[in-house]
Amino acid sequence: MDSFFKDLKVVELANVLAGPAVGMFFSELGAEVIKIENKLTNGDVTRTWKLASENKETAISAYYASVNWNKKSIFLDLNRPEDKQQVYNFIKDADIVISNYKPGDDLKLNMDYETLKKINSTIIYAHLTGFGKTNKRTAYDIVLQAETGFMYMNGTPESGPLKLPVALIDILAAHQMKEAILIALIKRLKTGKGSAIHVSLFDSAIASLANQASNWLMTKFNPQPIGSLHPNIAPYGEIFTTKDKKQIVLAIGTDKQFEKLCIELKAEDFVKNPKFVTNSERVKNRNELFVLLQPIFEKHLSAELMKTFILTDIPAGLIKSIKEVFEDSEINSLIITKNNDVDNDSKRVKTLAFSFSD
Repeated sequence: MDSFFKDLKVVELANVLAGPAVGMFFSELGAEVIKIENKLTNGDVTRTWKLASENKETAISAYYASVNWNKKSIFLDLNRPEDKQQVYNFIKDADIVISNYKPGDDLKLNMDYETLKKINSTIIYAHLTGFGKTNKRTAYDIVLQAETGFMYMNGTPESGPLKLPVALIDILAAHQMKEAILIALIKRLKTGKGSAIHVSLFDSAIASLANQASNWLMTKFNPQPIGSLHPNIAPYGEIFTTKDKKQIVLAIGTDKQFEKLCIELKAEDFVKNPKFVTNSERVKNRNELFVLLQPIFEKHLSAELMKTFILTDIPAGLIKSIKEVFEDSEINSLIITKNNDVDNDSKRVKTLAFSFSD
């Protein structure tokens, strides 16, 4: 897979997360990715987004490393004709351009689709914006999480609105753009024509609201912050503390699964209780059910419970820290290191989480 797009050339005129994540997707598949960084700002802003514990002297941050693997970075000032011409020379034989200019800035810099297709008529131009083609508003992920319902739903009544701990809207928009580019590549194979693609963070967020959107559109149910709980299923999202102070979350989606859970916990009487016999009743009475289940979990070690749940196909998960996640050797295949001379010690996870049988 790492050479699938070995003949593909991508010019990345994007920074921060969403656009570079698309570029990294193609670099992982073997494409040549040329990343143009702004010389006047010392490159992609995420180079400086370092943890307090990171070395301030290194050229890149862990954040930057997460989506900029195996790219050729070039620092240019696109206000200078000679630097702009250098980009045009790259684009002459490129296949894809990825940009995230604010609406209008692409025109000011002459890096818009209409200009670039005169240089390369079959170019696929993928333009990412925050709030759409005409809205110049600055768009960071947390702003999108706030304005598309994610923050309102996330958290608890006690905590108030909370952002998700990764820039999820950027990631979702990156996936939308990858899909659009792949469709454009198929179109070009069939027709020989290039494409202009537009993806906004806002549209990507709205398109990802899934059942929460349809709950409102169909029933006028306005989702409230209920932590990890699921508004339609119980016990789903309830977190139980075990004897060894570990936490386990349940994802019981059917009455049969609930019955198996009660059998394994030696709480068969719960299945016969009218308050818990069906999912709809469990949703109504989930607080009472939690109070009854928690003391049972406290009698067992987490490893013992998880072994039982896995063997009996009861959906449950041990809540792990990132440290614990990456101590699992099974994760090793998803970790890649830098293979150019920027920073040989940098590591990140793959953007590719799929495989082909051949």
